[in-house]
Amino acid sequence: MTREISDIVIEAFIALRKELFNEEGESKQFQLREKRNTQDDPFDEYIHNLLRENLKDVQCTKAPGPLITPDIVLWRPELLNKISNKAKDTKLIVGMEVKKLERTKNGKVARPSGLDYNTTPPCGIIRIYDKDDAPIDIRGYYLFVCLERTPSRQQYQVTALTLCDGNVLNQDFSLYLKAVGHREKEIGLGTYGNGANRNRPMFIFSNPLGAQELDYSVSLIHADANLERLYPSLRLVYEIVRTAKNGETYTFYCYRLKKDVPESWEVKQLKDPFPVPTRVRETQSRGKFRLPIRIGSG
Repeated sequence: MTREISDIVIEAFIALRKELFNEEGESKQFQLREKRNTQDDPFDEYIHNLLRENLKDVQCTKAPGPLITPDIVLWRPELLNKISNKAKDTKLIVGMEVKKLERTKNGKVARPSGLDYNTTPPCGIIRIYDKDDAPIDIRGYYLFVCLERTPSRQQYQVTALTLCDGNVLNQDFSLYLKAVGHREKEIGLGTYGNGANRNRPMFIFSNPLGAQELDYSVSLIHADANLERLYPSLRLVYEIVRTAKNGETYTFYCYRLKKDVPESWEVKQLKDPFPVPTRVRETQSRGKFRLPIRIGSG
């Protein structure tokens, strides 16, 4: 009898819930090593090690350097002999990007209405490469956590976590490819001709933890409406509806561990729950340095 292969995303979610929170759903405390340099990220390393130790039959590969996306790829090597027609199967391979946020003094998650994604926009499909530099397009998931120092400042804890399908953030793969593809620098700039402009884009997209329904919880946002049947330890708590620019709607499904959900809970629909600020096309000028004087005032 052929063994049923489980969804790597579900396995990762359950492992994160188990290792970062106790049986009652309270945050566990843990230590992180000190940062070695600006681009070094001890928490990404911590998550990589956590998943590597907890996922059976799954290879957990960390990005080989800074500014490379995704942060982690989870994959089953023995099942990817012909990856070309299996690359978008999350039972076989999935990319995970880790997004950390802090909590503000008023107790809310920082950047609730929009989060920086540096040079790469989020997407439900992301591109990686094989050893011969051939592109492989795989499903992309995003791990959002609110990472806080404990009151003693000696350790850390995660007080909110959402692992979400990248499609709930953006489904425009052409935008993704445009951003990660070849770009030209402007060179020869400035008086002496030794300046350059890297023309590096900066993107702002949704922060799921900005939705109050997802704060102080451990949630999985998935495209499958029937995960409870396949994974009895999960329970559906929300249907999340996102409205596209053309008016078309897409529905995603928010799950939690069954033991984290009251027995009397009824599934609720959340329509476009992620906060969005009012945006204008013009960018603001850089911060102004003001002296406490008025020119020409005598």
